[in-house]
Amino acid sequence: MNQDLLPETLSELYANMTAAFSSQIEGLVELIVTPGWRQYQLIIILFLWAISFLLKLLTQGRWETWARARVGWPKWRLRILIQLMRRLTLVYFVLLSGGLYLVMQQVTWPSRSYILGVFATLAVAWLAIALVSRLVRNRTLRQIFKWSMWVYATLIALNLTDDVAGFLDGVAISIGDLHISALGIIKAVLLIGVLLTLARVGTRAAERGLTNNQDITPSMQVLLAKGIQVLLYGAVFMAAIRTLGFDLTGIALLSGAIGVGIGFGLQKVVSNLISGIIILMDRSIKPGDVISLGDTFGWINALGARYVSVVTRDGREYLIPNEDLITNQVVNWSHSDRFVRLDLDFGTSYDDDPHKVRATAIRAVKTVGRVLSGGKHEPVCHITGFGDSSVDYVLRFWISDPNKGLTNIRGNVFLALWDAFKVEDISLPFPQREIRVLGGLEADAEVQHLAKE
Repeated sequence: MNQDLLPETLSELYANMTAAFSSQIEGLVELIVTPGWRQYQLIIILFLWAISFLLKLLTQGRWETWARARVGWPKWRLRILIQLMRRLTLVYFVLLSGGLYLVMQQVTWPSRSYILGVFATLAVAWLAIALVSRLVRNRTLRQIFKWSMWVYATLIALNLTDDVAGFLDGVAISIGDLHISALGIIKAVLLIGVLLTLARVGTRAAERGLTNNQDITPSMQVLLAKGIQVLLYGAVFMAAIRTLGFDLTGIALLSGAIGVGIGFGLQKVVSNLISGIIILMDRSIKPGDVISLGDTFGWINALGARYVSVVTRDGREYLIPNEDLITNQVVNWSHSDRFVRLDLDFGTSYDDDPHKVRATAIRAVKTVGRVLSGGKHEPVCHITGFGDSSVDYVLRFWISDPNKGLTNIRGNVFLALWDAFKVEDISLPFPQREIRVLGGLEADAEVQHLAKE
């Protein structure tokens, strides 16, 4: 960069901008004070704005009543309606000024409606920018986008874009082949903002479309959504670099070295990312599955790039790293289907008929709501052994909704067994021990025997 030319260039640009601005101010003052159609147009514009404000006061209540009756409308249409109702004065001014401008263009000289056309154009631009800016969710970015577009629309309407663009393009830094100007930075920022908004809207639209597609499994839906998100945001990043004027081939070596350093420093993060991709591709775990990992039992709420969200029955949400699901043993209660068999162990007295006990237990378990019956899911009861105090049984039954809990269904079945056994007079024994107290000669002999030992 030639340092000798920089002050002269900046001074010249500043002088040119000052002269242009001064001429615009002089023209505006002359426009106001000089009698004729220029003043008439300004009076017409003020009159139209006053009428628009009056129409807002007269019709705002009716518009609100009509809007409340739009119950079946989609949310996006209702949001647009609310934004328009908040700007009723501007909407009426756009309609009145635009209509009057078109009429004056046909019935009189174009110069007599030029200023009216400028204000009508500005009003349309401001209204459109106010509606489009609602797509930007971040409040700070929304304000930056809104004011930037308003300034740009005003410059276009006043025919000052070339002068301002020339000034901003002259405020630049040149390093070799790299040329970065204020105009280029502003364009890059605006372009990145627009592309980020489009990427966010496109990602959400793709997610909704994939979610509604029943032919794609939940895990593949998440994988495709993440792939589309990475692709869109990666394209925004590449476009930002190219817009600023950086040569991608020149930074390839540097980015490779940085990537190697990040890979060594973030091994766990990279491992979790790769593990997440593997989980999504092999479809071993998907949203809605009921899993057990160590002491954690719950259903999968969401699959993330770094972790899996598991919600338990007590309302806690565990964020389990993807690497743990790959390296540790995981029980997926609903991997191939949602049918789960549960076993309950119990015992009855030796005085009770085992055939009667088995039949009673099967009848009792069938009365519980969530227990399945029929076909291969029919409950069964078997004798497993003769214990010290009872005859031992196992009761096996099936459920199809493990996400609703296992402990609660076990408790309900135990209660059903308790009630059924009470009706059938079947006793549930408890451990018993006999204590024999020795007395007289037998006790003395036993004590002597123990003493000798």
